[in-house]
Amino acid sequence: MFADIAGKYDAVNRLLSLGQEQKWRQRVVELLPGGRILDLGGGTGAANPVFGDREVVALDPSQEMLAHNNAERCLVGVGERLPFAENQFDAVFSAYVFRNLDSVEQTVAEVARVLRPGGRLGVVGLGRPRHKRLAAVHRAGSAVTLPLVGAAVRAREEYVYLHKSLDKLPPPEEMFAETPLRRVALWRMGPLGFVYGVVLEKT
Repeated sequence: MFADIAGKYDAVNRLLSLGQEQKWRQRVVELLPGGRILDLGGGTGAANPVFGDREVVALDPSQEMLAHNNAERCLVGVGERLPFAENQFDAVFSAYVFRNLDSVEQTVAEVARVLRPGGRLGVVGLGRPRHKRLAAVHRAGSAVTLPLVGAAVRAREEYVYLHKSLDKLPPPEEMFAETPLRRVALWRMGPLGFVYGVVLEKT
């Protein structure tokens, strides 16, 4: 889906987030340990500047996206079947990816497997605001705005999908309530709180 828009994906994200998307990544990364980090759904490598001196391994299903990524190591793969042995990473990071997964439960189980004890998973995700009325306002707005932005960059179908994907998953407060990892922090960000950050730890 993202292969055709790989070259303009980051620019459109900056536009849609009003330039805030990197700050949202940074806030989560600050709560992750140093060392070796897996960027799950690393795509074009937009998060690389906020990883500091960590050893970065990027994983993404799209070879076209990874072609723009300058991480030390890039692999094609999916979160539900991570191509790594157990206890390989000090941290796993994922931004704007979880709504595209086939299985959140299976992916978190795989992350728990490849994390070292004390390692952390940090996620930046998109959804709807918690309050029903705000969610309705946000849904109506994204139904108009995202297809228009998509049409402007000749990728209308991809951004219609983005609008629909915001309703795919339960709220993060429910989605991360019971996992193999211990929840350390969860908060809302962005206009109306449609962006969330969550950090979980392997005990």
